Amino acid sequence: MTSAPHLLPEDRADYERVLDEALRTATDRPEPSAAAARLGAGQLRAMALDAAALINTAAATEYAHLVRVREEHRRPSGPVTGPSAGPGFPGPQGEVTPGAGLGVVVTVLTPVLAGTAAVVLLLLGYVLRMLDPPPDIAGQLLSAGWFFAAVTAAGLLAAGAGLLVTALRNRPAEVHGTGAAEPDEVARAREAWHHALRERGVLPFLYEALAASDAHPVGTQEPTTPRPPAPGLAAPHAD
Repeated sequence: MTSAPHLLPEDRADYERVLDEALRTATDRPEPSAAAARLGAGQLRAMALDAAALINTAAATEYAHLVRVREEHRRPSGPVTGPSAGPGFPGPQGEVTPGAGLGVVVTVLTPVLAGTAAVVLLLLGYVLRMLDPPPDIAGQLLSAGWFFAAVTAAGLLAAGAGLLVTALRNRPAEVHGTGAAEPDEVARAREAWHHALRERGVLPFLYEALAASDAHPVGTQEPTTPRPPAPGLAAPHAD
């Protein structure tokens, strides 16, 4: 099936989980063959990982449905709003909307200007205070310097709070596997893919690998990597 979608990196972990579950079924049969001693679980797993794209073709229909449904749910349903799409911020396509806005300019420039003024005024005030006798302006410079220092601290606090709010508002949605709930339609599509992948792809591949190893006892040529059966063929029963 040449039209089968390529296994995406984000689904690699799901593939490995299905493979590990199938390995327990294939290698823990009631009457294990001599091949089980020759091809261990690690060897079978490595073979199945190398043939992941080929094995996934057996569940191509279900996987294509999962990818399509997941992309539909990830696609934004409306225009992007919030700080990341506001004036002066890059939009969804990377463009920057004109007009930064007075609030943004004040938030950015206030700590810088107030901090610079505080350093200059405090430095001059303490230098003049060292004179004997100290001029009256020294006290005024120190008072102004400490005032601008307080403005600087308030500006930094406001900027930090703004960054925190922006980060929380623009936090990307957690993907499957991190504990976050995903839409029911995506969950059902994922479960259908898992079942098809296990029953029509991974298990038949593992059973064929064990059968091929049975036909090549130790000391003969290594069996070649088996191909998964065509979609629709069921795995042999583990009697």
